[in-house]
Amino acid sequence: MAREPSSVLFACTFNSIRSPMAEALLKHLHGRRIYVDSVGVREAEIDAFAVAVMDEIGIDIGRHRAKTFDDLEDTSFDLVVSLSPEAQHSAVELTRTMACDVEFWPILDPTAVEGSREEMLNAYRMVRDHLKRRILERFPLAPGRGG
Repeated sequence: MAREPSSVLFACTFNSIRSPMAEALLKHLHGRRIYVDSVGVREAEIDAFAVAVMDEIGIDIGRHRAKTFDDLEDTSFDLVVSLSPEAQHSAVELTRTMACDVEFWPILDPTAVEGSREEMLNAYRMVRDHLKRRILERFPLAPGRGG
């Protein structure tokens, strides 16, 4: 198992769905033990469906403000987790100026799913639950902490 980093950056295409979900989940599960941030290659407003499905599990991401790699104030992360192919390219570019590990977790973009509101929400729930499983696998909870 890889060592637990002290700082993690999640990156996706727009910093409006996957990376804010991942950031919030890791913060929720590990509190302040790990410094966590998120970015996108480009920025967009937080997605309302992402806010809704995170709210279902008691995590508020409604105040999240999207930012890009260029907006990062601190670029000293131990680990960058990219959640989209586009973000993977930018994450690898970071390694030119920053000593960090990069992991690629290809996560479905739920906006690709069409259908009823409920079908779309289900796609977002699948992304949320997939992210939570991956986070718990990569950053296991200490004994005695719930998940």
